Amino acid sequence: MSDHLVVIPAFDEAATLGAVVAEARRSGSVLVVDDGSTDGTGAVAGAAGADVLRLDRRHGKGEALRRGFREGMARGVDRVVTLDGDGQHDPSEIVRLLKVAAEIPDALIIGGRLGETGARMMPAGRLAALRVAGFFINWLTGVFIADTQSGFRVYPAGLLRQVTPRHGRFVLETEMLIRAAAAGWRLVEVPITTTHAPGRRSRFRAVRDGVEVGGYLARHVLRRWRREAVVIARALAGPFTSARRRRRHRALAEFVATQHAGGPGAWGTAAALFTLGCIENTGRRWWQDPRAQCLRMVAAATVVTPALLVLAVTHAAMARGSAPPHVRSAIADGRTHGLRTSDWLAAFTERFYPQERLARVLPVESHLP
Repeated sequence: MSDHLVVIPAFDEAATLGAVVAEARRSGSVLVVDDGSTDGTGAVAGAAGADVLRLDRRHGKGEALRRGFREGMARGVDRVVTLDGDGQHDPSEIVRLLKVAAEIPDALIIGGRLGETGARMMPAGRLAALRVAGFFINWLTGVFIADTQSGFRVYPAGLLRQVTPRHGRFVLETEMLIRAAAAGWRLVEVPITTTHAPGRRSRFRAVRDGVEVGGYLARHVLRRWRREAVVIARALAGPFTSARRRRRHRALAEFVATQHAGGPGAWGTAAALFTLGCIENTGRRWWQDPRAQCLRMVAAATVVTPALLVLAVTHAAMARGSAPPHVRSAIADGRTHGLRTSDWLAAFTERFYPQERLARVLPVESHLP
């Protein structure tokens, strides 16, 4: 018996699925979960050598993955590998991901598509959505993962037994990252090659699926902010505790006695200098503290998210040619300084959702008093 099962959720992927299954079978058993396809996807998968589990109607990617996970657990495998059936993932890289999984058995392995080539090939709106989701997921998990929405993964059986996904569609993959990290599992990203064939449409729907993923993340972000508010309140109250006041008063007395002996005027000047020094030192430490740096970035990202949504909707409308006439004319006559909406979208996400800069203070270790 193979120590892993390759699960491919598929909906109307007959055109590409045969080649994907044939290559994936080189690494072990393959199960295709046919999510109510109408184009013969299940027959193509079976002819290519896969086991096929057909759902009676379309339930969405999340439910297809759940069925695949259950089948893997029923077969007693050590790991479940997931990848898409549309050809964007190279099945020959399964072996490489499994090698990393064997070396790090307590990790969920994610195949990252956002290398230099992969990022250039991805549509601007989709790339922006990945960057924004990745920024908040990185903060919530404390781990830098560039491509948090990749479906090419290796799930340890222990994780699947411990964490049963509750959500469907595209939310499941986000949910598994957050809950795996919370349960103590490591998240490890491995670069992969990816293709974006001309004319191939993503199953991800910006409005429906984006709202669902965004809503799920928003709930977790708000919960995290509530916890951070407690930390901030304690930090602000720290200098005014009895213990801190006693230490500060002793230090003030020593400072005045050793540096500024004299009359009341000299004493007052010394006390003022000492107080200003304490304020400046505390402020500098708070400003430079890794947790404070992290919270400033996340706070800015949280505040500007409504503006991002407006920009994203405008970009989507322009891409479909359905933007209002005055918006199209503004772009046409140069009032946007020659920048396309995709340029504005990319610049906005790079400015306010900087995954790389956030990674420099993750995991966050605070030195706040």
